[in-house]
Amino acid sequence: MEPRFPDRNDGDDLIELLFFAYRDFVADPDRILAEYGFGRAHHRVLHFVDRYPGLTIAELLDILRITKQSLNRVLKDLIEQGYIVQRTGTSDRRQRLLFCTEAGIRFAEELSRVQIRRVARALVDQPGRGANDDLGAALASAQSFLLALIEPEERAAVRRLMARRTKAA
Repeated sequence: MEPRFPDRNDGDDLIELLFFAYRDFVADPDRILAEYGFGRAHHRVLHFVDRYPGLTIAELLDILRITKQSLNRVLKDLIEQGYIVQRTGTSDRRQRLLFCTEAGIRFAEELSRVQIRRVARALVDQPGRGANDDLGAALASAQSFLLALIEPEERAAVRRLMARRTKAA
């Protein structure tokens, strides 16, 4: 049986809140990106290349679900402006591995910082929480909710990708 909200408006309200939350979540980095002449596609590429150094073009295409043409345009901008470098794979010379430069790492951190601040503030602002409370339980709950929004057949791949980052850190 499919889960149902007690009132249809509850579901619609939740969807609406997701739209508004996403709008504001991306607005902070959008302002920074605009100063550099970049957009959200640049942010997404920079985020994943920063988090997963050595990511292949094929892996990035799979993560972002965009065309090779779209990725090439964005990558060209980031490479030309010195934020990302592309290297040939050592075991497979056909592979192109992506890495952030020092400038790219700093830029990715600047963009992440404003989003992390917003998420942390939202977790702290939950009813019954204080600014000094451990955010562990709230963070785990938020991660569980967001993972549940991902298509069931995609969750294992997302977990594997994120575990790869955890091991590298």
